[in-house]
This record gives sequence, structure tokens and C-alpha cells, in this order.
Amino acid sequence: MSTFFPGFARRQIAVSGAMINLVHGGQGPALLLLHGYPQTHCIWHGIAPRLAQRFTVVATDLRGYGDSSKPAGLPDHSNYSKRAMALDQVEVMQALGYPEFHLVGHDRGARVAHRLALDHPARVKNLAVLDICPTGTMYTRTDRAFAKAYFHWFFLIQPAPFPETLIGADPEFFIKYQMGRRHGGLDVFAPDAMAEYLRCFSDPATIHASCEDYRAAESIDLEHDAVDNSKKIECPLLALWGRHGVVEQQFDCLSDWRAVARDVRGAALECGHYLPEEQPDEVARQLEHFLL
Repeated sequence: MSTFFPGFARRQIAVSGAMINLVHGGQGPALLLLHGYPQTHCIWHGIAPRLAQRFTVVATDLRGYGDSSKPAGLPDHSNYSKRAMALDQVEVMQALGYPEFHLVGHDRGARVAHRLALDHPARVKNLAVLDICPTGTMYTRTDRAFAKAYFHWFFLIQPAPFPETLIGADPEFFIKYQMGRRHGGLDVFAPDAMAEYLRCFSDPATIHASCEDYRAAESIDLEHDAVDNSKKIECPLLALWGRHGVVEQQFDCLSDWRAVARDVRGAALECGHYLPEEQPDEVARQLEHFLL
């Protein structure tokens, strides 16, 4: 996808539990960008080139997504725990020569980033989370409205191969329904980006891996969070979310993050869930102001 990331180099780096695909470019302090479900590093195509003017930008495909490797899930889902997925990213950045870095995550990538900041606090200079509240908070406050809006949370965690079989029958229908039912519809996605998401998500291994990501979130991730219940994120945290999304409607984003982090600021943007593609200029502006 060099057309999306002009001047960026593509690499694949072997880490302890996976092979991680990435693009990197620019100059300045290291900045790691993590995508969400059911997408790839291409969500940053409208932001990364601008940020690369001031940062060395690394945009990866999470384990199980894009062109990163997709190991079969273990019985306890531990190889798709956010702890395991966070370690992937730490090892990638270490291999690139960046022992510490700025960190930004959207959706599932923000959940990986949250765990990374807890497990590896010395690595993270600043953390930005896009359109999520902490996983445990969102599960604890599940009600009828949230269950309807985020039905996929409860569908994808069903035992294999139930969701894999249903999604695999027509991956394009599922991904377009899932992404298009939110504010802005499918028009907010560049056609080439959507084609890339479809290419990657049509792989049965990706469908399985993404289900494992959600299964881990509902099981082993909550166990890890319970053990770390008294631990707080120490670095400055920026929370951005969509004014027309579920986080705005169902949660108090700043208050929820202040319960788990010491230094929190943030704002709702005029968009839905897919901030990097609905409001790339404003997201980039917010990140530059926060990180510099």
C-alpha cells in the first residue's frame, strides 16, 4: 500500500509470538500507530504522512490482522490477549531501535495500547486512545442499548467455529454491514482502503484471529485487568471519541479514563467511530498538539 504511505518503507519483523507487518517513515521522535477491527494499518493513510513530518511513524498490523501472522487460538485465548499483542509491539519497536515511543491506538489497537502502557510503562512517553473506554468498564455497564449497538462483542466471543462459519459465508457482506452501519456509513472510507480491508478480512485465518481477539477480551484480558486493578497509567493520556458514536452516548469517556490513568485530557470530535478516516485532519492536529 505504498500509494497510501508515500516515502514509507514496508517491513515484516519476527517477534516472540508472531510476524508483524508494518510501514514506517518520517523523522523525529518515534510514534507507534495501532489500528482497530476489522481493519489494518491502512486506517492511518490520511494521518501518517502528515505526522511523519515531525515523527518517525510506525504503523503496524496487529497480530491476527492485515498481513501479520495469524496463529490459531489457544484454548485459553492467551495468544490473543492484549498482553501478548502488546508485547508484539514492544518487540517491534525494540527491533527498529526505539526503546521508548509515543503510542496511539484506535478501537482494538487502543485496547492493546492500554495494556502496553500498563505492562511496559517505561516504553510509553504519551498515550492516545481513540473511541474506546476501558474494556472492563464497558462490559460492566452493558445494558440493552449497548448490547444492541455493540452486538458484535457478544457474537464474536461465541465458541469456534460458530462466528467464523457465519462470517466466512460472506465476509464482504459482514464487513460492509459492520462498518457501514455506523455514523457516516461506508462513504467515509477511501475505496482503495476498503478494498484492502476486504482483501485481508476475506482470509479465514483473519476471521478466526479476530474472533480470538474478542474472546480474549472477554476472558483472559479481564483476568489481567482484575490483577492490575490498583495500577494506573502513569504517562499523559489523550482520549478522543466521536460525538455521534456509542462512547459518547453510553459512557463518560474522560471520567472513565481518569479512573485508570493519572493525567487525562480529551474531547469529542464531530464524527462517528472511525476517527482517523472521518476526521483525519482534526485527529492529526489533536495528536500534534498533545505529543509535541
